[in-house]
Amino acid sequence: MTAATAMTTGQADQSDELGRELDRIRSEVVAARGATDARYIHTVLAVQRSLETGGRLALAVSLLPPAWLAGTAMLTVAKTLENMELGHNILHGQWDWMGDPAIHSTTWEWDFATPADAWKRTHNHLHHTYTNVVGRDRDLGYTILRMSPDQPWHPVYLFQPLYAALLAPVFEWGIALYDLEAEAVPAGRKSVRALLGDLFGLARKTAAQFAKDYLLFPLLSGPSAVPCLLGNLTANALRNIWAHTVIFCGHFPGDVRTFTEDEIEGETRGEWYLRQIQGSANIEGGRLLHILSGNLSHQIEHHVFPDLPSNRYAEIAPRVREICARYGQPYVTGPLGRQYASMWGRVLRHALP
Repeated sequence: MTAATAMTTGQADQSDELGRELDRIRSEVVAARGATDARYIHTVLAVQRSLETGGRLALAVSLLPPAWLAGTAMLTVAKTLENMELGHNILHGQWDWMGDPAIHSTTWEWDFATPADAWKRTHNHLHHTYTNVVGRDRDLGYTILRMSPDQPWHPVYLFQPLYAALLAPVFEWGIALYDLEAEAVPAGRKSVRALLGDLFGLARKTAAQFAKDYLLFPLLSGPSAVPCLLGNLTANALRNIWAHTVIFCGHFPGDVRTFTEDEIEGETRGEWYLRQIQGSANIEGGRLLHILSGNLSHQIEHHVFPDLPSNRYAEIAPRVREICARYGQPYVTGPLGRQYASMWGRVLRHALP
């Protein structure tokens, strides 16, 4: 059954019209991009840099417990904004239309373990093209989790609730190893030379990340070196846990569909749109949650329009939801707690044969 035939009876042949409606939304947003959008992203960038500067300065005198708490909190929020609302979305090319080299997908290198070029290859191309297709979308369980009954079961999956939880605080490092695509070498899809090149890029990025957070800034803090290092470590761990939570809640709640390779054979643009809708989930909440999640709380809209400015997702979400309702399509959404519980239900369920 293809994504198109998953539509209700009498609507199976309407996927192309649904696609045209979504194309119209995209065209309207592209035509309307301008000063308001530019002001938004520059404001987020200014706030992020201010919080990082304030956090670094507070951690430099973090022998004082209030300074440590304040510095760690500011640095955590700064790293979250940089990772989610800035890095992820800039690397999708959402702001390339501005022509600003400071926030362009070809020049941005983010505060994350994975080099930007490696992440763009595995995420922008593989994941967003083959969303939730078993055997094609490596993000479906990140090659270590079984998230679909179409994935063969192995006894190691009995432990996936444990290693899924352990992955959260070190999420950026798990993604960095995942983005190496090492399993493609024995399968013949990647050369040893290419893997060595990616390993070198990762080693260089890792060295820079460790030197910044765990050597340079602690040394500059003098007597506060140890609490500064612990503050940086805490900020990175909390940022990773939040990123893990948002991403897993956007992709793996129980009502989100997965697909087989046969189902996407000959897929039309309208059917691709349907797969993005059926293979994603939103998180309901206030403006602060949306910004701190990089607007990936609107995961459905992001998967349908990955290169539109993230600040536009809240604006177009009601229209996308109305289109889904009119065409009899699911629109999986719910508060963070419910999506989080549903996601863990899926992890537990598919751990078993």
